[in-house]
Amino acid sequence: MIYTITMKYLPEDNLQKQLAESFLELKNRQEVLNYLRDLMTPGEIREFSKRLEIARLLKNGKLSYLEISEKLRVSTTTVTRVAQWLNNGCGGYQTVLKK
Repeated sequence: MIYTITMKYLPEDNLQKQLAESFLELKNRQEVLNYLRDLMTPGEIREFSKRLEIARLLKNGKLSYLEISEKLRVSTTTVTRVAQWLNNGCGGYQTVLKK
């Protein structure tokens, strides 16, 4: 499967730039986890975790959208959205999944 990066996301303002840069200051997994918990609700963390798993499963290519939806208990719309960004987004999912 070939992925293309169709755009480069640019922050809308300095606040978004500061948010992105704040992640670069973290040194290990525990610091990231602590920051995520302070930044987001437990539900938001679960939701973003599922999106990453959706991307991983889509890239693996062994499950259908419906199977992924049922496995992770998300809507097929969510799976479709993640697929759109995985295949035609800014390359963020691909970068993380490669590493």
